[in-house]
Amino acid sequence: MSASSLRRVGAALAAAFFVSSSLAALAKDFTAGAITIEQPWSRATPNGAEVASGYLSIRNTGDSPDRLVSATSEIAGHTSIHQMSMMSDGMMQMRELTDGLPVPAKGSVTLEPSSYHLMFEDLKRPLKDGETFSATLSFEKAGKVDVTFDVKGLGAAAP
Repeated sequence: MSASSLRRVGAALAAAFFVSSSLAALAKDFTAGAITIEQPWSRATPNGAEVASGYLSIRNTGDSPDRLVSATSEIAGHTSIHQMSMMSDGMMQMRELTDGLPVPAKGSVTLEPSSYHLMFEDLKRPLKDGETFSATLSFEKAGKVDVTFDVKGLGAAAP
């Protein structure tokens, strides 16, 4: 292999390493015990909105199930865990999960639009695209996990 070919291969490997390490640095994961919270995000809200939703993935690497039992946030007077589901008549129903959200052993649960989600109620301020806010998730076994939510655009479907 010629010297110029070796330089090109070296440059390509260096670029690949830079991109992969940069992507890893962008990943926002938060861990407590066997629980890992991946990519917490929310949508921007219009002025005057009183509620916002929070989305994320919860991964449990442990041998025992756990349960997300509550959440709090600096941006809301009250935070709760909700589930949206389709009823037999084609209407969507939202209900609060007062017993929390089970997370299976060696499994995961995704909080996403039109499914499980966090409800941030009595917002203290509007959420703006590009900002972040803090929250604390409490698990039955893993305890508390402090997370940072990224705020995406008003109509965002995923992070």
